[in-house]
Amino acid sequence: MSDAIADAKRALRAELRERRQCLSESQRDAASRGVKEQLDGLVDRVGARSISCFLSTTTEPGTRAFVEGAVARGIRVLLPITRTDGLLDWAVATPDLDITEGMFGLPEPVGELLGPIAVNGVDLLVIPAAAVDGTGMRLGWGRGFFDKTLGSMERCPPVYAVVYDSEILDEVPWDLHDQPVTGVVTPTKTLVLAPSRR
Repeated sequence: MSDAIADAKRALRAELRERRQCLSESQRDAASRGVKEQLDGLVDRVGARSISCFLSTTTEPGTRAFVEGAVARGIRVLLPITRTDGLLDWAVATPDLDITEGMFGLPEPVGELLGPIAVNGVDLLVIPAAAVDGTGMRLGWGRGFFDKTLGSMERCPPVYAVVYDSEILDEVPWDLHDQPVTGVVTPTKTLVLAPSRR
């Protein structure tokens, strides 16, 4: 990655992180309700019976209510667990989900570890992002877990990034290892994007 791209990514992430930290609790609650509604609709449209989703941090658009609801509806939900080698293990979400603090302070499930290839069987991936542009390029938080996961999948199902409405940008800085997404989910809408490459 060139220094210019790395610097642009760092600067944009810092700006977006600061914006997220300024949101009020009521704004976050409303975003969580909206994201649940949008993701429920997406799961129904895709006909997904098995999905992967992340557990949101306090500043991310909330996904926990969606995960709980999906499990209650009988949908198999795989949740990511970070590893030191940069890959992700997975655990199946349960109704009595026990959450702990994983690497980098991220919320992660406590449960039986499934290896990185467990995600190959899902019908839909729901992943975090700092921002997404209109071509489907995603700016992550810089650790590369989801780019590695998407890049290694034999048959990649639809991939949707979850962001706030203001985080759909005209363009995000990207490099060769960055993986595009199929679409984006915000608290108010779900968009199918035209990935620039796949």
